[in-house]
Amino acid sequence: MFDISVHKKNDIICWWSGGVTSAVAIWLAIQIYGVDRCRIIFIDTFNEHEDTYRFKDDCEVWYGKKIETISGIGGDYKTIQDVWFSFLSLNVATGAICSTQLKRIVREKWEKNNPNYTHQVFGFDISEANRAVSMKMNNPHTKPVFTLLLHGLTKKKCIEELRYNFIPIPIMYMLGFHNNNCFGTGCVQGGIGYWQKMFKEFKIKFLRMAVIERQLSDLAGEPVTINKDQSNDAKKKDAKDQLVFLVPNPKFPNNKSLVDFKPQKIESLVECNGFCGTNDLKKVV
Repeated sequence: MFDISVHKKNDIICWWSGGVTSAVAIWLAIQIYGVDRCRIIFIDTFNEHEDTYRFKDDCEVWYGKKIETISGIGGDYKTIQDVWFSFLSLNVATGAICSTQLKRIVREKWEKNNPNYTHQVFGFDISEANRAVSMKMNNPHTKPVFTLLLHGLTKKKCIEELRYNFIPIPIMYMLGFHNNNCFGTGCVQGGIGYWQKMFKEFKIKFLRMAVIERQLSDLAGEPVTINKDQSNDAKKKDAKDQLVFLVPNPKFPNNKSLVDFKPQKIESLVECNGFCGTNDLKKVV
């Protein structure tokens, strides 16, 4: 898998997401292939915490190489909100529409325009081995390499590695969140625990997203939500009735809201390594 017999330049594509796992995955790739062969790319949603860009600068110094930026913002979409209102969608079973439009499609377009790569490096940690297998089987054209899996690293170990190298981790981790994605609005794949924490610590962001849920639901004529009730009792209900609003919506009395749930722990989230949903691991047709 690791062909280092022929020296090339910029043929190892490394996807930097702004999170700790992708940051360390790229560092390991540089140790394996050499910095000249690694081309590091960041897909910017322009919806990130400002500290992400500080972290990016620190990683560039660490790597000894610049991180290129590409984006889906500025073309069909001016903001992430444009995506939600264009599709009248936030988060569904196969993933978030913003991830598909602003991450996966952007990455796939880049791949088609830059086909001469040997491998692509993704920051799946040891807890995401199944996702790595799915990607390898369903999208072999990506020629994926998972350097964290090679070394058996967890997200916690990645944080330790960054601290060992005197690189402050992104502030979102310091605040108790388990990912560093889309803090501008809050991550629509964050889960109930994540949004309970957003309500407690960032009420304005929470309420803005509650308004967007209400507007999208009015336009769609059906519930459009971020969260879903995953309980066994909920699975007996109609799929639409399983959807959970941030705040109660009187137009849809069958749907719960966050006030109906006990405080939950924030589950560890996958990083957006150019995709962040189950739909992104399916075979590209």
